Amino acid sequence: MITKEQRIQIAELYRERGECRFDEPMAPHTSFHIGGPAEVYLVPADAQQTAETVALLAKLQIRCTLLGNGSNVLVSDGGIRGAVVRFEDKPGKMTFSELSNGSTEAWVSAGTSLSGFAREACDRGLAGMEYATGIPGTVGGGIVMNAGAYGGEIRDSLVRATVLTKEGEILTLSPEELKLSYRYSVIPERGYIVLDATFRLMPRDRDSIRAKVLELSAKRREKQPLEYPSAGSTFKRPEGYFAGKLIEDAGLRGYGVGGAQVSEKHCGFVINRGDATCEDVKAVIRDVQRIVFEKFGVELEPEVKFLS
Repeated sequence: MITKEQRIQIAELYRERGECRFDEPMAPHTSFHIGGPAEVYLVPADAQQTAETVALLAKLQIRCTLLGNGSNVLVSDGGIRGAVVRFEDKPGKMTFSELSNGSTEAWVSAGTSLSGFAREACDRGLAGMEYATGIPGTVGGGIVMNAGAYGGEIRDSLVRATVLTKEGEILTLSPEELKLSYRYSVIPERGYIVLDATFRLMPRDRDSIRAKVLELSAKRREKQPLEYPSAGSTFKRPEGYFAGKLIEDAGLRGYGVGGAQVSEKHCGFVINRGDATCEDVKAVIRDVQRIVFEKFGVELEPEVKFLS
């Protein structure tokens, strides 16, 4: 538990810039709309304050949990111990530079929404991020899990990412050094914090890019339960299978516990029908894993991250 003296030191760091709130409910900050309070909720104003925050929390021996826009997480009903450091999407956090070979490098801050970045690229007639339109996450979070959809993923266009280490060192790493693969990077296990990233995009006909974006957006609305809070796809795709198809074939379409339910629209999503708790969602996930394994011998691995 964070002591009174520790709270004073943290509050002092945020006295003139950034945001600092104690005992902040996490439900409003996650796409699942679920979660108890964080002991302290921090929104750094910039990379410098991020580094200062990490250093202070390490000095005080306070656990630090990083959060983008809360789109791929499930927060415990009891909340999160220690500090939550949130990276918010702010205007003016993208710059575009044309290269001599005709391509364009886009520098993007970690807190920028993937959808916002994709839309800006589309408006500029730059291809490479169409798949990300509609992904409810940040660039930083997208890099952490090598986010992707509809045949595209972060590593396809990422040139480099700037990260902050636990020791306070700033590194610039390539996709190969980050070991990006299906929904994986070395970032969590090494305790890195993504500060910004550079992507390489290619000029294309703006109308054709926009048509692709509209096509993928229509697919999302048609196939995904966007009308309900969720964390996106609940399970990783098992090799040789599709999680949603396995869950449907197991007879679990619409299966629910409390306010949590397997979506009737897309069985790969567990949704919050309005009053779900973290324990409701976890119970549905456990039951789905057990029944799918019993019927098909396939182990489903959650894609959603559990925070407590």
